[in-house]
Amino acid sequence: MRNTTKITAAVLTAGALTLGLSACGSDSGSGDSDGPLTVAASPTPHAKILNYVKDNLAKKEGLELEVKEFTDYVLPNTATQDGSVDANFFQHKPYLEDFNEKNKTDIVPLVDVHLEPLAVYSQKIKDLDGLKKGATVALPNDTTNEARALQLLDKNGLITLKDGAGESATPKDIAKNPKNIQFKELEAAQVPRSLGDVDAAVINGNYAVESKLSPAEDALVQEAAKGNPYNNLLAVKKGNENDPRVKKLAKLLNSPEVKKYIEDEFDGAVIPAF
Repeated sequence: MRNTTKITAAVLTAGALTLGLSACGSDSGSGDSDGPLTVAASPTPHAKILNYVKDNLAKKEGLELEVKEFTDYVLPNTATQDGSVDANFFQHKPYLEDFNEKNKTDIVPLVDVHLEPLAVYSQKIKDLDGLKKGATVALPNDTTNEARALQLLDKNGLITLKDGAGESATPKDIAKNPKNIQFKELEAAQVPRSLGDVDAAVINGNYAVESKLSPAEDALVQEAAKGNPYNNLLAVKKGNENDPRVKKLAKLLNSPEVKKYIEDEFDGAVIPAF
């Protein structure tokens, strides 16, 4: 049995947040470079990739790896910052930079591992042309992923963003909205669950996979992989970059074996970024 702990998004209430972090700290993130390396990760595909490394590659490199699963986009960074875990693997660089700025944290990226194409899905239409006036589209509400979703809609002609709207764009930055699309902003993990209630939804790749959606088969439109800044990465608190265990994991995450695993396991829903 894998030593994997799941922590639900429900702990994001103020009181439970403290309790959740305390619980994490009780059995992980010791800071001992000779002990197990504890990594916080989203369940899919991040924890799956890490567990592949743990089960097939880590022992040969002399690495003891422990994976802790988190189902939100906040706790993995706060746990990394306070030392409850040693590293995390769940986010892309624009999100990390935004998180650091807003929360005064100093978490740094190490190596890119994969891209999860952001894509538009619907249970009601077969292409974006099918969206009627006044239709509702769900978006992830964190800063970078909301901007990323809007940029995807802009590139596909549904809306036009104002000049200069970049990685912090919101619906307020829409210059033209010819179909008067209404936007429903939700926490990223909740967006797939909204599909039955909205006309379309822009869903992060990992949550699409968890919801049995395939970007390759089910998406109306999706991001292009080439030149994409949103590759997911391994990150640690500044100062821990030279931890020998971290270096071993970084090497394994960029190995030919992991590349083949990603390609075989996720069938285009997750793309190697190395």
